[in-house]
Amino acid sequence: MSGALPSITRWWFYQLFYATLLLTAFGMLWAVGQEPDFASGLLFAFGLGNLNTITIDLLRLRLSRQKPAIAWAVFTGAEIVLIPLFFLMVVAIGIPLLGTQHMTGPVWHYVSTGWKIPLLMTFVFGAAYNFFRQTSERLERRNRELEHAVKREVAGRELQEQDLERAREIQRALLPKEIAQVPGFEVVAAWEPARLVGGDYYDVIRLSETQLGICIADVVGKGVSAALLMANVQATVRAYASEQAAPSWLCRRVNEILCSNLADDKFVTLFYGILDAEARTLRYTTAGHLPPLLVRRDGTHDTLREGGAVLGVFRDWQYQEGIIRLNSGDRVCLFTDGITEATGANGEEFGETGVLQVAIRESAFSAGEIRERLLDDVRQFCDCQFHDDATLLLIAAQGRTGDPDLSPGSKVSEDVAASVLRGSGP
Repeated sequence: MSGALPSITRWWFYQLFYATLLLTAFGMLWAVGQEPDFASGLLFAFGLGNLNTITIDLLRLRLSRQKPAIAWAVFTGAEIVLIPLFFLMVVAIGIPLLGTQHMTGPVWHYVSTGWKIPLLMTFVFGAAYNFFRQTSERLERRNRELEHAVKREVAGRELQEQDLERAREIQRALLPKEIAQVPGFEVVAAWEPARLVGGDYYDVIRLSETQLGICIADVVGKGVSAALLMANVQATVRAYASEQAAPSWLCRRVNEILCSNLADDKFVTLFYGILDAEARTLRYTTAGHLPPLLVRRDGTHDTLREGGAVLGVFRDWQYQEGIIRLNSGDRVCLFTDGITEATGANGEEFGETGVLQVAIRESAFSAGEIRERLLDDVRQFCDCQFHDDATLLLIAAQGRTGDPDLSPGSKVSEDVAASVLRGSGP
């Protein structure tokens, strides 16, 4: 422990150090032709060494929090005063203990002739020991501070991971367990979670036996706050979604509620549409969301842009709506920015162009097959390193009795593919 008296292990280490100093002194005396006195040498090495070490340890208890300059000034003054006293104590003990054959009397004569080497070595050792203790205390203090900082960082990361896991659980709970279907259409969806949980949300709401409410949204932000906001958006959309609720009206209602409750730096992008299997139409409003892609069976394509601004910012915004007819072989692709902003090794984004290319190339396949091939392309493009949740929702208009066969390998399918290749050429 920093600033405390030596432990048993450290005390034994000091004794070995004193013995090393003693052997060094004996070696120096032998080198200059003087015969060392082993008994007095032991007494001075271990007596002065231990007295000085204990004193420095006691001083360190008081000086450990002082500035280095003040600590060294106090230490030097204490050494100048105490080392002569320690020397006299050791001499006073040594003369009766070892006798005059080792420590010649009288005492004053021995003191006046033999003080130089013991006092000098004691002061040098004391200064070195004080420097060592000061340095080790500083390192120990910094290590403790670093350890505490690491613990705080680890605790913070654990809390963040818990926060992200709670957010992911909320997000999973909000996503539909099964995708509702209507005759003549195939609706599929996919959600590719990123490390940082975003606010992606999609829903397929059964409005009647022939109508579905199609919704995809992206809430700004990450973590639990985004997941909770997404839960509010889902609850609001489901509360207002019905056969009679037009997409533009629903977006206005959701926008009014969000404007009353969201913070200034929050907003939501949303697409809501009503898929009518009987009329074979998709009536929709795009509220600031990435415009879905419509790919016709002949390879032509368009985007669904009718709508208005993001939700939660402009209270009085009047949203517009559009309507498209879906014929056999048509495909509608809805997605969030986790798909388009997937980044490759060269920093280039997959983009809406990448989504469009895959949708056109695979348009003759089912919605499920297009979903898997699009996700595979995106994963390969970004090496599975998604920076944001990637959400995808696909609607495929299927053939009715009398419609041409669009399955892969059919004559019509081959004609469509050839048309697409010609249309996408330079």
